Amino acid sequence: MKLTSFSDYTLRVLMYLAMHRGELATIQAIAESYAISENHLMKVVHQLAKSGLIESVRGKGGGIRLAMDPAQIRVGQVLRESEGESPIVECFSQQNDCRISPNCKLAGVLKRAFDGLYATLDQTTLADLVEKPQAMMRQLKVVRPAKS
Repeated sequence: MKLTSFSDYTLRVLMYLAMHRGELATIQAIAESYAISENHLMKVVHQLAKSGLIESVRGKGGGIRLAMDPAQIRVGQVLRESEGESPIVECFSQQNDCRISPNCKLAGVLKRAFDGLYATLDQTTLADLVEKPQAMMRQLKVVRPAKS
């Protein structure tokens, strides 16, 4: 299974915001940190705001931030929302034209595999992904100002 770029960027945005918990971040700053397109991130941020995972503050000095604690955000749910409900193979779809479906065991094997994958992802929170934020921020070349 390969995640879409949309899902990849969704997780990256959430991780960035979790590393900067409570602070406002801009799409531009996130895009520069990861060296990815601002245009792609705008779509991701729009969807994350619609889902209620992030909040957007408009105006001068505005930006985006997490709307909830990272420990409450389950990776499995985030990926289900970003990947959508499209079936992984034709035999899971409403319009199953596969001729061998009645006798094929592939659907059952794939269902168990994906159930296992999502069970693991459901046990993982955003907080788990950013356990060492300082090390991750160094990798992104994001330096927080020292507190005086």
